[in-house]
Amino acid sequence: MYNTSDRLIVFDADGTIVDAFQAIDQTFSAHGMELGGLERFQKRHNLFKYLGGIKEFPFNLRKQLGKHSRSKLLATLTEVYRADAKLYPGVAALIQTLLAARGIRVGLVTRNITNEPEQTLRILLARHDIDFDQLDFFANIPLGQEKTAAFQNARKTFDINPARSFACGDEHKDFAAAVAAGMHAFMVSYGFEDYLRLTNKFEVPADVISRSPEELCARVLHALDVVQGD
Repeated sequence: MYNTSDRLIVFDADGTIVDAFQAIDQTFSAHGMELGGLERFQKRHNLFKYLGGIKEFPFNLRKQLGKHSRSKLLATLTEVYRADAKLYPGVAALIQTLLAARGIRVGLVTRNITNEPEQTLRILLARHDIDFDQLDFFANIPLGQEKTAAFQNARKTFDINPARSFACGDEHKDFAAAVAAGMHAFMVSYGFEDYLRLTNKFEVPADVISRSPEELCARVLHALDVVQGD
């Protein structure tokens, strides 16, 4: 049925492998705005949509989100991502290990709204000694569009058995997209949605949720039967 025994793992970028909260917080601070702590951040679902102008912030943030100010925010966010944004602890080593492993295809999907997001992520990964061109798959997904098609495309491109494919994300829609694409889901609760929102509101199984980057790395390595540094 399948011409390969390769495995596939696709990572979401912001909130799953990239510390988006710190990048956005730094951006807001540069424009005299207060983002609040991580817990409040996670309650503002789809914060990137706010920057896209779809929803309104409270007054102290909304006052600087006119059309001209929003373009300045995105320019600053782009600079922060390229110069300062970080991968979560352990993630760089994880990706390097997976890229070096035989029989594992590694992909990246994102809804990153910086200017030229592919170039932004290329620069960010390079600062962590990861060559973007070694990735097997990349998709920049517009806001409001589901990731299911991108997951399916990655799987079909490399003729991967759904039972040997995995997707990592931080929002309930990532879980739904993975399931719809026939893939196993790794979820994290340190990104855009917290543990209680994922489990209580959207009934994401607790057993697939990692509460820390270190836990995610350990789960992925174990599931793919890879030893760190191999």
